[in-house]
Amino acid sequence: MKRLPIFGSSEESNVRVEQPSLAKRCVAEFAGTGILMFMGLGIVLTSTLTGAQSGLWQVAIVWGVGVALAVYAVIGVSGAHINPAISVGLATWGRFPWREVVPYVLAQLAGAFVAAAVLFPVFNPHLTRHEREKGVKRGEPGSEITAMCFGEFFPSPGPVSTAEGPYSAVEHAKLNELVTEPTAFLAEVMGTLVLAFVIMAVLDGGNSGAPTPGMAPAFIGLTVAGLVSIFGPVTQACFNPARDVGPRLFTMLAGWGTAALPRGAGAVTVYVLAPILGAIAGMGLYDRVFRTSTEAEAAAEAPTLAAAGATVIDSDPAVEFNP
Repeated sequence: MKRLPIFGSSEESNVRVEQPSLAKRCVAEFAGTGILMFMGLGIVLTSTLTGAQSGLWQVAIVWGVGVALAVYAVIGVSGAHINPAISVGLATWGRFPWREVVPYVLAQLAGAFVAAAVLFPVFNPHLTRHEREKGVKRGEPGSEITAMCFGEFFPSPGPVSTAEGPYSAVEHAKLNELVTEPTAFLAEVMGTLVLAFVIMAVLDGGNSGAPTPGMAPAFIGLTVAGLVSIFGPVTQACFNPARDVGPRLFTMLAGWGTAALPRGAGAVTVYVLAPILGAIAGMGLYDRVFRTSTEAEAAAEAPTLAAAGATVIDSDPAVEFNP
């Protein structure tokens, strides 16, 4: 028997697998997303409010570490989607049952929300001090400079938040002119497409250039770190609807109200729809164009046909697993 280092499952597989219960897998998705968001939001909070980091790369690499640790922690139970866009992308291409998408997504959103709620009391004194120093009131225009520590905005309000002196609405307006909603949408589609493509590639057992299964989460984390370095100033680099929606809902309840919402319809178009479309495109591109494994190899190696983290019990001799 062998544990399978993969993210999705298909009901059409000729490989019989034994899965943990859906409830257990959802708890794993909750925990995995919580770990990711605890690390990611934590680094944004410390960078914005304390100046503890120097440069975007230090923030980006902690996000990457968070992704890798979360995947290592729960991949054997749930497949470590930890991202609604990944769950939907896998389901779209037949790698995950549609009936389990909603439970997974709800668990992911809950994990992200709870991570924000856990970090908030620790950093609220810093948030309050920053708002006082910048001359903004939580929940009013300008308080995006602290709401950005949880939800996301395009472009990132970071330059306004960390600039010397009080908050300047004029400078913020000039900054906002640099990134329109369509530009932000395109950035999120591209970033998530690359991420989803790499996920499929590093977990493809038929890909001779893929890392060993135990190293795949590390390479996925490095991919996220690279993408955050590129798109962080543009959209705060979401690529994951749970990463945005869960913490944003928390900030709306924690005093920011509608000030926690980005411009236009961005809360839906940029941070939900765009990552989902990017994941579908990236997974489809790899699966239908770049995959080189045969059907037997695909079944044996599991990236497309077996259940994430499941234990193989029996299979056709042509695709039998070695212990």
